[in-house]
Amino acid sequence: MGTLAPPPASQRAARIEAALGQVLQNGTEGARVRLASAVETPAEVLGVLAADPSVTVRAAVSMNPATPPAADRVLAEDADGRVRLLLGRKLAALAPNLASDELDRAGQQALGTLMHLVEDAQLRVRAAIADVVKEMPQAPRELILSLARDSAMPVSEPILRLSPLLTDADLLAILAAPPHAAATTAIARRASLSESVCEQIARTADTAAIGAMLANPCATIREATLDALIAQAGEHGEWHEPLVHRPNLSATAVHALTRIVSTRLLQVLAERADLDPGTAADLKRRVAARLDPTPAPAEADAEHALRQAQALHHDGGLNEAALMRAVEGGDATYATALLAVAARVPQAAVNRAAGLRNGKGLVSLIWQAGFTMRCAAGVQSLLGRIPPSQLLAPSPSGGFPLAPEDMRWQLDFLARISH
Repeated sequence: MGTLAPPPASQRAARIEAALGQVLQNGTEGARVRLASAVETPAEVLGVLAADPSVTVRAAVSMNPATPPAADRVLAEDADGRVRLLLGRKLAALAPNLASDELDRAGQQALGTLMHLVEDAQLRVRAAIADVVKEMPQAPRELILSLARDSAMPVSEPILRLSPLLTDADLLAILAAPPHAAATTAIARRASLSESVCEQIARTADTAAIGAMLANPCATIREATLDALIAQAGEHGEWHEPLVHRPNLSATAVHALTRIVSTRLLQVLAERADLDPGTAADLKRRVAARLDPTPAPAEADAEHALRQAQALHHDGGLNEAALMRAVEGGDATYATALLAVAARVPQAAVNRAAGLRNGKGLVSLIWQAGFTMRCAAGVQSLLGRIPPSQLLAPSPSGGFPLAPEDMRWQLDFLARISH
C-alpha cells in the first residue's frame, strides 16, 4: 500500500479557514476549549487560540502537546500565572528530549521558552518546573543549574536534594555561595555524598546541615572529619543521636561519644553489633555505672572493676586498646584492674606503684602485661599522677627505656611490698 500524499496546500488552508470560521460562528467558550485541547487542531488555529480572551482556552492551548513553539512562546508571556504554570509543566516533561547538543529549530525554541519560564517572576511557575525535573536522569544542564541556584527554597531545594545531574563541582560551588539558608541542608540530604562535599559541609557553621549530613547513611565522611565533629558535639546535642547511629564508627569515635551522650544513647551505642568485645564490655560497664546513681565504696568499686577486667580477659578483649580507652576516659579504678589482670599481679601491686609515683614500676607492669610504651605516658599520668616533665619516655626506637633485668627487679620489689 502506498503512502498517502499530504493534502495540497490549498486544501490545508481551506481546512484551517473552515475551522476558524466554525469557532467564530459558534462563539461558545466550550467549543473553543475543545478545539484548543485537540491534538488534531491545526497549528495555525492553536496559534490564534493562544491569544483567546478566555484564560480557560489559553490554558487548554498551553497543555496541548501539538501547540507549535511560536504559540508556546506567546503563552510564556501570558498575564495569567496559571497558564504559564501549565506551560512550564508541559515543557519540563520534555526536558530529556531537550538535553541534546543537536536540537532542531523546534527543540531550540522549546528549550528557549522553558529557560524563559525558569526565570518567571511567580514562584509557583518555577517550583512547578522544578517538581517535574527534580529526579530526571537527563535534562539540560543549564536548566538544572538555574533551578539549583534559585533563591527561593521551594524551587531549588528539591533540585539540590534529588537531582542526579549535579556534579561534585556543582555542589561545591553552591556550598561556597548558598542561594538561601536551607540550601546546605538540602545538599546534606542527597542520596550520595562524596568525601569532598561532606568536608565542605563540615566546615560550615550550619549546624542543621551538619546534623542532616550525620544522619545521612549515604554520606561518606572521612574519619578525621567525623572526629572533629564529635569534638564539637558537646555543644550540639542534636548531633548526638545521628552520631551514635553512624555506620563504621572508629574506636576513637566511640570512646569520644561515651563522654558526651546521654545514658539512653550510651545504651544504644553499647548495643552496636560492630563493636569489638573490649569496647562493648567497657560501654556496658559505663551504662551500668550511670544507671546506678548510688556511689559505691572504694573497695566495692575496685572489686567490681576487677570482675569486669577478668570477664574482659576471659572474652579475649583485654588488650592495650582497652587499657588506653580506660586511661583516656580518666577511669583510674578500671585502668588499675585492667593492668593488674593483664600483668598477672594483684591490684595492690599496681596501687603501690601508683602511690609511690614509681614511673619505673608502672612501665615494668606495662611490659609484664605484654603491652607497649604507647600507653606508658597515660598510665603514668593517670595512675601515678606523675607530671609531664618526669614521665619515663620511650627509648629512641620507641621501645622500653629499661633493661629487662631492671624491669624484673621492679616487679619483684612491688610484689614484696604489696603483701
